[in-house]
Amino acid sequence: MGKTLNFELVSADLDRVVFRGTPTDQFMNPLGTVHGGWASAILDSALGCATHVTLAPGELFTTLELKVNLTRAIRPDGRALTATGRMVTRGRRVAVTEATLADDDGKVYAHGTSTCMIMPPGSAL
Repeated sequence: MGKTLNFELVSADLDRVVFRGTPTDQFMNPLGTVHGGWASAILDSALGCATHVTLAPGELFTTLELKVNLTRAIRPDGRALTATGRMVTRGRRVAVTEATLADDDGKVYAHGTSTCMIMPPGSAL
C-alpha cells in the first residue's frame, strides 16, 4: 500500500509511529486536490501500527472503526506530509489510537482516530 501511495514507515516505537509520504498529482480528485483516500490510507497505517507495536507475541488485531477529519486541502505540490500515530488507551481487548497528518511547519491537514479489537494468541481473523 505504501509503495502504491508513495509513503513509507519512518519509525515505530511504543510512544509513536511515524509514516512519511508525498502526495502527487496521480492522487488528485476532480477538484484538483489530493483525494481524501490518500490521507485516510497514511493515517490508517499510523493508527494501526500504533496498536501493532503493543501486541504480545501471537496476539492479533483488527480495526473496528476508523474516523478521519480532513482539516485542510492537500495539494499535489511536492510537499511531504508526516503521519504520527500514538496509543490513546489499550485494554485487554480494545485499543484506541489517534494520529495527525502534518507538514514540516506543523500545519495539520488531517486527524484520525481508530478503535481496534485485540485477539489473543490462537485466534483467527
